[in-house]
Amino acid sequence: MKKVSLSDSGPKVSEAIYGFWRWTDEGAVTTSNIEKTMNLCLDLGINTFDHADVYGKFTIEEHFGKIISNKSFRRDEIVLFSKCGIRHSEDGKLTYYDTSRDHIIDSINGSLKRLKTDYLDIFLLNHSDFLTDPEETAGALAEVVKSGKAKHIGVTNFSVFQHQLLASYLRIPIVTNHIELNLMNTTAIEDGRIDYIKQCFSKPLAWAPLAGGKILNGTDERAVKLRAKLQEVGEKYNANIEQTAVAWLMKLGTLPIIGSQSESRIRNAASASEIKLNHQDWYEIYNVATK
Repeated sequence: MKKVSLSDSGPKVSEAIYGFWRWTDEGAVTTSNIEKTMNLCLDLGINTFDHADVYGKFTIEEHFGKIISNKSFRRDEIVLFSKCGIRHSEDGKLTYYDTSRDHIIDSINGSLKRLKTDYLDIFLLNHSDFLTDPEETAGALAEVVKSGKAKHIGVTNFSVFQHQLLASYLRIPIVTNHIELNLMNTTAIEDGRIDYIKQCFSKPLAWAPLAGGKILNGTDERAVKLRAKLQEVGEKYNANIEQTAVAWLMKLGTLPIIGSQSESRIRNAASASEIKLNHQDWYEIYNVATK
């Protein structure tokens, strides 16, 4: 899998990215299982890994940090993202957002400690915080980059206006916006988010590329029709439904964030980069998805 520039200011990342947001602190989450998935990704050419402080109730970064400290690979062989901004009340009943300076600084320090690394390749804000002064938020992000704790900054789930507002207070670029985008949810195309990210000379990152499995397993009429079209088009490219759905995202210029723990699904997503849909096939799929 080739590496591509995420923006005109970097960094270079794999065409597919592996994210840990679907991992929890329950069941089969162990350091060895995470290492197994990571090694599979590296074998497939996926060298870019997406974290957040809250994933697995703050446990996933710790597991990953143990793998880094084992030194089975060099730190500069992988690209590491992490995010902050999501908080939970003590009783766990409320989720809210915090991008204040203190929370940003505390969060990146915590992530670096758990990941056992000196820097992140990208540090992202996970949702916009309606209450924080954007000048304060921008100042904290600039401080993080100036200190060397992060090489680049990004955002997640920002609207166009939220993205523009934060960028207006910054002298350093926002190199990406992680957005939900898949054939069951194409709103990022229609509401201008994709266009604005490209206007900033960046590539969007698409989380939930298979709509949480709905594209593969959904029983409603729309999902069934979409699967039929994906199968029809995929046969022209010797590709299965999953590969075709991910290739559709890549044709748009987005990079999918894979969240599955299934080896076959990871392999399908990685191999989708080899499938080059033509214009007509892309629009045929899009038209079925948006009817």
